[in-house]
Amino acid sequence: MRRLLIILTLLMASQSVSAQLFSREKIKNNENFDKQLLSWGFYLGLNSYDYQFNYEQNQPDILVETNLGFSVGLISNLRINNHLDLRFEPGLFITQRNLQYDPNYFIGQEFSNADLLREIKSTYVHFPLLLKVSAKRLNNFKPFIIGGFSASINLSSNEENPDDNSAGQFRTKKNVLFYELGFGVDFYNQWFKFTPSIRGVFALNDELVRDVDPSSPWTSNITTMKTRGIFLNFTFQ
Repeated sequence: MRRLLIILTLLMASQSVSAQLFSREKIKNNENFDKQLLSWGFYLGLNSYDYQFNYEQNQPDILVETNLGFSVGLISNLRINNHLDLRFEPGLFITQRNLQYDPNYFIGQEFSNADLLREIKSTYVHFPLLLKVSAKRLNNFKPFIIGGFSASINLSSNEENPDDNSAGQFRTKKNVLFYELGFGVDFYNQWFKFTPSIRGVFALNDELVRDVDPSSPWTSNITTMKTRGIFLNFTFQ
């Protein structure tokens, strides 16, 4: 009986301590930060871009080797209410993708190893307009989801280049439209708000500029080529 009473007492004590640790109200940092109509900030981040292909005929997939890229940008935030914010986040995104073709694309033609590889360097000037939906703030953090649409200008697209893959130039369109979805957490400290977030981006339009030769092994079998990517951003406001 004594052992049972001791066990019950310890359980009740542990529940009390747990309740105090996890449910007790803490001092809020920057308590009035989110009450501003307009707020500003910047972000640094990493990105990884990929391509999604649709094909005309059943041939081996074009393999995409992704690389880790760098992102930097600015933030302007318009408060709508306690849970909704409209955000404009223009930024510069630098990345590279390598396309590896299967030799089956060149049956009946002479080719070298260089013909099987295309390096695509992209520098996007990115203009997203996003709606941020936040949960209720709990002490000094607040989770949220975010989504919207964006437009990008690819400064490295080669769209106007008269040379195509026959001269070693893989061309993409300069203007790309996206939709974006993501989530993150706002952390409040004494001086600023720090926000890590993860976001997926998905192109709406075909980005491929086809070669002059309609039977080109590099572009003839591609119906659509659309960018998709993941952003890991660290925001400071």
